[in-house]
Amino acid sequence: MLVPWLPEAGHGVHLFVILLLALLIDGAFGDPPAIYRRVPHPVAALGRLIEVLEGRFNRPGEGRLFLRGLLLTGGVVTLSATVGWAVSAAAAYLPFGWVLEAVLASTLIAFRGLHDHVRAVAMGLEQSLEAGRAAVAHIVGRDPQSLDGAGVARAAIESAAENFADGVVAPVFWFVLFGLPGLTAYKAVNTLDSMIGHWAPRFERFGKAAARLDDAANWVPARLAGVVIATAAMVTPGVDSRGAWRAMSEDAWRHRSPNAGWPEAAMAGALDVALAGPRQYGEVVVEDAWMGTGRRQATPEDIRRALGLYRWAGLLLAGLVTLGAVL
Repeated sequence: MLVPWLPEAGHGVHLFVILLLALLIDGAFGDPPAIYRRVPHPVAALGRLIEVLEGRFNRPGEGRLFLRGLLLTGGVVTLSATVGWAVSAAAAYLPFGWVLEAVLASTLIAFRGLHDHVRAVAMGLEQSLEAGRAAVAHIVGRDPQSLDGAGVARAAIESAAENFADGVVAPVFWFVLFGLPGLTAYKAVNTLDSMIGHWAPRFERFGKAAARLDDAANWVPARLAGVVIATAAMVTPGVDSRGAWRAMSEDAWRHRSPNAGWPEAAMAGALDVALAGPRQYGEVVVEDAWMGTGRRQATPEDIRRALGLYRWAGLLLAGLVTLGAVL
């Protein structure tokens, strides 16, 4: 029996089945470099489009920057949703077209890629501080040279928590609601935010619409991610589930971001490591509340414990999708 609000795709395969296959593909293969050396990754292609459009529309001094940014954001999201709809519609007429949908969806879920990047930070830190800084530079926007060893470790753990929300849970959430068009639209929102929705003066007005739309799109997924992390802590060795729930309830709302505090606080409480706090981006120091009351001297071993919790959280999420497929 189908869940009433989750119809079968046009090829007769339920969305949950497609999503489960996408999660399995991503978990097993991630983004194989051998493939993406030959063809552009969908997110990279989207980023290039945004870069070109931003250069044409974002002209400081010409006025109406917010409106220009709003139009760019709306156009890119609409285009992405249309591409997702077109692929899904075309797949309905192909033998095993639902597998094609699952493969494309898997490229827009970042579970394996994030895991490997965070693990590289732990491995780098175990070699030297400079190696750790070089590895963490691939996953955070702050200046790695301003970080000591503990700062590098905390940054990697924060990235694992926050990106579990917007790189894994949110894509799953929007695919469940609207299928492939929902997933491609969300990925456009998230990519826009990362490129034009941040604090840099150039994007203060131009990127405001993208930033606010990303906040709205991640509002529910971020809280779900916190719940999944705290629940997964119940079965993860060496972490504290009650600490995760406590930190999330006490600290998540104090985070500078309306969303990032939920998964970060859950991770902080589970590991008994303080996360967030003041951070430096270029020459700008961003003041923020600490998530959790644990120690600030994080280590590579803490990164590995975070990855253990991250894997269990991913398994729990996959289990929920499997339950949906069985239903």
